[in-house]
Amino acid sequence: MSGAEVGLVLSVLTACAVEAVEALTIVLAVGVARSWRSAFTGVGAALLALAVITAALGPAVTALPLGVLRVVVGGLLLVFGLQWLRKAILRASGLKALHDELAAFEEERAAARAAGVLGGPGRGLDPYSFTVAFKGVLLEGLEVVFIVLTFGANQHNVPLAAAAAAVAVLGVAAAGVVAHAPLSRVPENTLKFGVGVMLTSFGIFWGAEGAGAHWPGGDAALLAIVPATLACALGMVAALRARTDARRSAVSA
Repeated sequence: MSGAEVGLVLSVLTACAVEAVEALTIVLAVGVARSWRSAFTGVGAALLALAVITAALGPAVTALPLGVLRVVVGGLLLVFGLQWLRKAILRASGLKALHDELAAFEEERAAARAAGVLGGPGRGLDPYSFTVAFKGVLLEGLEVVFIVLTFGANQHNVPLAAAAAAVAVLGVAAAGVVAHAPLSRVPENTLKFGVGVMLTSFGIFWGAEGAGAHWPGGDAALLAIVPATLACALGMVAALRARTDARRSAVSA
């Protein structure tokens, strides 16, 4: 396996694992609080919708000329990557609360219990459980589909990207079934920081290539771009922490 393929697998695996953990938390919450049957029905409907969307978008994405594809993919990855990275930097610097899957689970479960009977668990399909599970899996799944198609099409290896995504999703699902609880011990904030760095780095690399730039060393340039992006992000975290500490010291004085 080449270095580019290893980078493809690691990036897709990590990003899809984060999305799967968030979807798992939503499904577990409505399943525990209301109706497992309705929650799983919502999951099945979302997976069917994702299959249709993938079948429709996949050929269109892979049919684009390589230059156009890399500009489009690079731009989209920058949008997603910078969004993830901004939130990760704010969390790491203390300006935004860390994401807590256990707290998110309790919040979703409380909302499910307060939503009213709506047919009631055990009385056929519960619309609330179905809708929440469907929406959660569909939204997180769309990001998985986007990651698989963009990374896979750009590297001309959609099957490898799809396999990495499948391993991530099935691994998280299996862990959730065994634990029967949200995966609160997964270092999700660290993973999101890493995913933000990777998506931003690949966006810079592919966007510039699509625009006609030539990186010294080809794919090996990623070995410099990724650490440089990470260093910039960590520098922002340090600067924001210093500014926050200075403000707190001024207030306390």
